[in-house]
Amino acid sequence: MRYTTAGESHGPEEIAIIEGVPSGLHITQEDINEQLSRRQHGYGRGERQKIETDTVTFLTGVRHQMTLGSPITLNVHNDDHNSWSKIMAPNDVATSENTLRKVLRPRPGHADLVGGMKYRHQNDLRNVLERSSARETTMRVAVGAVAKKILAEIGVDVHGFVVNIGPAKSDLGTLTQYKNLQELREVTENFETRALDATADAAMRDVIDKAKRDANTVGGQVQVIATGMPVGLGSYVSANEKLDGKIARAIVGINAFKGVQFGGGFDNSEKYGDEIMDEIFWDATKGFYRGTDNLGGFEGGMTTGEAILVRGVVKPIPTLYRPMKSVDIDTHQEHRASIERSDTTAVTAAAVIAEAMVAIELAKSILDKFDSDNIDRMKEQVAQYREEIRSF
Repeated sequence: MRYTTAGESHGPEEIAIIEGVPSGLHITQEDINEQLSRRQHGYGRGERQKIETDTVTFLTGVRHQMTLGSPITLNVHNDDHNSWSKIMAPNDVATSENTLRKVLRPRPGHADLVGGMKYRHQNDLRNVLERSSARETTMRVAVGAVAKKILAEIGVDVHGFVVNIGPAKSDLGTLTQYKNLQELREVTENFETRALDATADAAMRDVIDKAKRDANTVGGQVQVIATGMPVGLGSYVSANEKLDGKIARAIVGINAFKGVQFGGGFDNSEKYGDEIMDEIFWDATKGFYRGTDNLGGFEGGMTTGEAILVRGVVKPIPTLYRPMKSVDIDTHQEHRASIERSDTTAVTAAAVIAEAMVAIELAKSILDKFDSDNIDRMKEQVAQYREEIRSF
C-alpha cells in the first residue's frame, strides 16, 4: 500500500490517491468523515475550524461501498478557498491585486525561509507555506481512516490521546484500568483536550487559555496505542525493514513533531537492563508472551504481539499573534514575522494525526506480508499465521 497527497492550504481541494488497498473492503464516506471531524475538533483550535467542515468524496476505487482493488482517490473540498480564489488562481498572471497577501517576513520555526531558499520563491513565501501548512494532514487522516478499516478486519485497534499540553499532564498510571482501547477511547474522546481524566483536562484548558491571552502558542506530547498486531511484523535483517523505524519516520514526518519514543522511551536510558527488558512467558492457550511492555511492543524492529506504544513530541505552533523577530526577504530589514491565522495549540489534533500515521504503517506492514489483492484472502492468511505463531 502506498499513497500520495496533493493540495495547498487555501487551494480548492485536498486530494489523496491510495494504491494497494485490497478489494472487498467495506467502507463508506462516513467512516472517513468521522476521523476528519476528530482532527478538526479539540480545545485550542483556531477560527478555520468554524469556517469549514471537512467531508470526503470518493472519486475512484470504491463501488457500492466496497473497494475494487484499484487506486482509491479521496477528495476534500476547501470551503475557505472561496475567499482565496483570486490569490490562489492557477491560470491568472500575477498582478498587484491578486498578490496582496504576500508573505515576505518568514516565521521562526516554520518552513517559510528555508523553503523559499530551496525552491527560489524569492518574491512570495506564500508559495512555501501553502503546502508546508498542516492543512495537508487532512488527507493523511483520511488515508489513516482507510488503514484503520483494513486493520479492524483482523482485530487491530489504534487510538491516540494527549499526554500533556505544556506543564499540564495526564496521569498515565490510569491506563491499566482499561480492558481495551474502546474503553479508553470513550473516555478521552469526551474531553476536548483528549486528556485521560477531568483533572488533566481542566489543567490543559488553563494552559491553553493562558497561552491564548498571552498571544502565544504551546506544545505537548501525544501517545498512540495499537493492540492486536500479529507477532513478527517488520524484520531484523535490514535497517530499512524495521517496523518501529518506519513508524518513527512517519511520526516525525508530521508537521511540528520533533521527537518520538517507544514504550518507556527516553526514561529507559536511566534504568538498568533488569528493569526494562520484557521477560518471556509461555501459556498453552496463547503461546509466548511478555510479562511487561517496556519496549513498546517491538524487539529487533519486529512486533512482539504486545501493545504498540508510540509517543510523539509536538512543538508549539510557529505562528504567534505576538510575532518574533524576523527579516524581510525583500529589503533585508529587521521586522516582526508575518502572522497567519492559526491555532493556540495543535496537540489535540496531533493525537488524531499520529494515530492515523501509525495505522498507515501498520496496515502497510500487514499488506506487505499477507495477500493484498482481496480482504477475505488476507484475513484467512492472517488467521493461519496467528495459529502457526501460537503453536511455536
